[in-house]
Amino acid sequence: MEVAAAGASPAARAIAMLGRTVSWLTLLMTLLAFGIVVLRYGFNLGWIWLQESVTYLHALVFMVAAAWAFQTDDHVRVDIFYRARSERYRNWVDLVGTLVLLLPFCLFLLVIGWDYVAASWANREASREAGGLPLVWLLKSLILVLPALLLLQSWCTARRCIAVLRQ
Repeated sequence: MEVAAAGASPAARAIAMLGRTVSWLTLLMTLLAFGIVVLRYGFNLGWIWLQESVTYLHALVFMVAAAWAFQTDDHVRVDIFYRARSERYRNWVDLVGTLVLLLPFCLFLLVIGWDYVAASWANREASREAGGLPLVWLLKSLILVLPALLLLQSWCTARRCIAVLRQ
């Protein structure tokens, strides 16, 4: 379900914009990976920072676009009982799943990840590899971005489901 620009909340529109924006980074990741292979096997050159940049981009795409995938129903779903049911039933499943499964999971990630990310920031953690990127602390911050964006999208989804169920 794509977010309708006119009827969507500002939060839902922001998540959609973020998702669309970071999805373009997959093209950059592909080009970087291709470049790494050409440099390594064609010219016997390699830079750790370039290899790590692909990992950073992959994490960024996955962690930021997850909320957009949830918003557009592009996430993995066990569809055997869901698809053939009424819209009302599907909204109940979405609402209960969001409140009972996704919400606690996001809160768990925030609680567990907070100290881990804070320690990385306090130490300005860098790559353990010589020549690697000095931004591991920034990469680990995505551990908190994922549940924050999913919580925001959960709120949007719950509001949408409740509105449909009230009709």
